Amino acid sequence: MVNVPKNRKTYCRKCGSHQSCKVSQYKKSKESPFAQGRRRYDMKQIWVWWINKANFQKESKDNKKSGFKA
Repeated sequence: MVNVPKNRKTYCRKCGSHQSCKVSQYKKSKESPFAQGRRRYDMKQIWVWWINKANFQKESKDNKKSGFKA
């Protein structure tokens, strides 16, 4: 984070002029799991996982010895 001065001259509604006021930075609140962007992101992640899972499945190895002798 960037260092920001704690006091800043901002507009005061009561006085109607600029005064030095204490200011602080907002922090991001917790995301809602039901927001449209979050749902879209989650579905996309599941879709990517499903595609990768299908690519990694291999056929079983045929490692049984054959019963034929030449």
